[in-house]
Amino acid sequence: MMKVHPMIAVKDVEATSLFYQNLLGAVSAHGGNEYDQLMVGSRLVLQLHDCRPDANHGPLRDLAIKPGNGLLLWFTTEDFEAQLRRIKEHGIQLDRAPSLNPFSLCMECGLTDPDGYQVVIAGPSAREDKQGREF
Repeated sequence: MMKVHPMIAVKDVEATSLFYQNLLGAVSAHGGNEYDQLMVGSRLVLQLHDCRPDANHGPLRDLAIKPGNGLLLWFTTEDFEAQLRRIKEHGIQLDRAPSLNPFSLCMECGLTDPDGYQVVIAGPSAREDKQGREF
């Protein structure tokens, strides 16, 4: 089994962590101004690292280049309507209003995080069963 733990380089770890906590209902599992881990339930959904090079990773991001070139941070939720309420409650602006994706048959919306990364929030697909398997 393999798990994906995406990590993005951000200008302000604490501010971006708070943004994703509000957006996703996540909690900080590490905290700090250099690195954080964001958990939803017992799952690690996103890692945040400051932009400075470090001994483990070297240079993480060139600030002269727009972040996320070729990358979408895609989060799927079982309760899309509850997620939309969370977005509204926290005053998070959407770049793309909720709509049905005709290919995946799920509702989705889009936004940009504080660092300029594109984020998609998607509901469950009509092509999946209760265990998340496509049919």
